[in-house]
Amino acid sequence: MSAAKAQPDAILLIGIRHAASLRAALPPAAADFPLARQLLHTVDGPATVGMLAERTDEAVGNVSHHVRVLAEARLVEDVPELARDRRERWWRQTSAEMRWARADFEGSPADAAVADAAGSLMLDRHVAAARSWPARRAGYPEQWREDCAVSAEAWLRLSPDEAREFGAQLIALFDAWSHRPVPDDGQEREPVLAFGHVVPAAP
Repeated sequence: MSAAKAQPDAILLIGIRHAASLRAALPPAAADFPLARQLLHTVDGPATVGMLAERTDEAVGNVSHHVRVLAEARLVEDVPELARDRRERWWRQTSAEMRWARADFEGSPADAAVADAAGSLMLDRHVAAARSWPARRAGYPEQWREDCAVSAEAWLRLSPDEAREFGAQLIALFDAWSHRPVPDDGQEREPVLAFGHVVPAAP
């Protein structure tokens, strides 16, 4: 990744912005949602379907289908000025991150089921990334192996308003890092997954 690129250097998987986007981006069976999410975050700059298929090791036809789904949800857009002929199509993100609130879906049991399925799949991906780090650690340079992978938890006693305030502060921290221009300082940067969950629970 070029250090001069003004793009997020952390992949923040913290939700879907609009209910309509979630319904459009998540197929009815929910089975292919992880690929749609992966593609969305793989489009870190203009790319063709062929380029995305190579990056994700997926079939071109499968990637093409999911890119169209993301385009219908207005999460990626065509970049016609980059096409060198009528058959070539380039795509780019329309937004750096997606976000949703569970309350957006309370009016429809079908929409609520879609939101719950998406949330479950995202949590699976978060846990899988964290759980696989020990096996992947040796493949990173030494400076990445010490103190860069962080895990923390805290049991808090909060009111509903305080829980919302805590969540807003957490999201603001994510936003500050994901929206910053990447410094042009010659350092090599890697994608980093940062995620947070704040839920009522008992110890």
